[in-house]
Amino acid sequence: MIELDGVPELVDPVMVAAFEGWNDAGDAASAAVAHLEREWKGEVFAALDAEDYYDFQVNRPHIWLDGGVRRVTWPTTRLSVVRIGSEHGPVKRRDLVLVRGIEPSMRWRSFCNEILGFAHELGVEMVVVLGALLGDTPHTRPVPVTSVTSDEDLARTLDLEESRYEGPTGIVGILQEACTHAGVPAVTLWAAVPHYVAQPPNPKASLALLHSLEDLLGLGIPMGDLPDDARAWQIGVDQLAAEDSEVADYVKSLEEARDTADLPEATGEAIAKEFERYLRRRDGQPSAGDASGSYLRDPGSGRTRPRKRPSEGDQGQGPQDQGPGDPDD
Repeated sequence: MIELDGVPELVDPVMVAAFEGWNDAGDAASAAVAHLEREWKGEVFAALDAEDYYDFQVNRPHIWLDGGVRRVTWPTTRLSVVRIGSEHGPVKRRDLVLVRGIEPSMRWRSFCNEILGFAHELGVEMVVVLGALLGDTPHTRPVPVTSVTSDEDLARTLDLEESRYEGPTGIVGILQEACTHAGVPAVTLWAAVPHYVAQPPNPKASLALLHSLEDLLGLGIPMGDLPDDARAWQIGVDQLAAEDSEVADYVKSLEEARDTADLPEATGEAIAKEFERYLRRRDGQPSAGDASGSYLRDPGSGRTRPRKRPSEGDQGQGPQDQGPGDPDD
């Protein structure tokens, strides 16, 4: 049974999750959630039992010194809470439950059920999973981010792409399907990382994921040094590409293909949306049009989590013999 007596009442909570491993090209997704924890000073309130889900020969524990005392950090998944805004401030009060860990080595259904147990207990309204994949995209252009869901109603409400992917999947895809089966609205944001520069970190992709999260939830996220890190990363890759004529030619061909594909997007509506994003990021708060576009049933309701936990039957049993999850898993 999950005990959360030490966790304060949450307002309109949304769970944001990312996992290191197969669904985290360039560590872009896990770094994005780590950024949220740092900027909003997340407070860890729970950690999953490492022995239940991880093979320590694959994900080894770390030994470190704490004032001369040797300690062990076990690979696991931790949950933290960040509190945004205030009841009387310019930014509406909103809480996030952050989930950051490593893709489990075993018992994925139990893993997802445990995450969903926390979500139900905390009254989470929606789960947003961040992922990153390798793609044929040039590092010189904006990072493509795709927003997908397996929920037909949510796809229609938020104008999202409904997942049609078939093939191998990772924990990101399985968690999204588990949410769907449990009746929890879930969205996955996928950033495409250039396959020719796949090594971490990739601050440009992390930045793109956070901007998409802003748009989805109608939040203003403090970006800190991330924009500068993204520019420095691109300059570094530019220099490396310039040293190899074959790589430079390949990047140019990707740029031409990307620019051709993006031409239809240069519409008045697209420009207006980009200007709206600019205003929100500049002011650090939602713009007037964001409340209706984000998944927020009643922004002023001050809704807190339910006192009574739903029955086990309401939580679902996790994916069993399901179809795969998100595209390009």
